[in-house]
Amino acid sequence: MAKKPAGESDEVRLKKKVAARVTQETKLSGDPAARALQKRLKRVQRKRRALSLRKKHAAGNQTEAKS
Repeated sequence: MAKKPAGESDEVRLKKKVAARVTQETKLSGDPAARALQKRLKRVQRKRRALSLRKKHAAGNQTEAKS
């Protein structure tokens, strides 16, 4: 696999693609490519949220004890 540039994350890049692709017209026509982009974006967002929740749970009460 090729290395990704450190400039922007997958989520930011997908948001830009979705914003450029999706208009009211494509929502009505059900463009499959636009739908696929939206699904990929949601998957990346879900993955990021799950990771942050796992880290939060793994930290446990350590953060509460420090503060």
